[in-house]
Amino acid sequence: SDVKEASIVLDKTTLDLKSFFVDEQVVKCTFTFTNEGNAPLVIHQAIASCGCTVPTYTRMPVKPGEKGKMEVTYNGSGKYPGRFKKSITVRTNAKEPMVKLYITGVMTASEKDKK
Repeated sequence: SDVKEASIVLDKTTLDLKSFFVDEQVVKCTFTFTNEGNAPLVIHQAIASCGCTVPTYTRMPVKPGEKGKMEVTYNGSGKYPGRFKKSITVRTNAKEPMVKLYITGVMTASEKDKK
């Protein structure tokens, strides 16, 4: 078909931050994706399920065949230790207009006494 459309294909939709101490609080991870369509891919917005999760991403259109990335920062400050799962809803101009990304992990209590 002659229809020109972008297609977002993610390397992974869930990233596991594994286990980290409360002291570390802020952890980052990066989702990568490829535009497997035949038109430029534009991310319109990325909305996290919680204010503790902040996505930043490529603002430039991603050309067909090229890769883009979204970095997600999780800030556990003020959160209780334990397992968590947060979602990021990504809206694009691709034929899959909405994709969901997830970050999971376990924030563990500190081994050292708080000063």
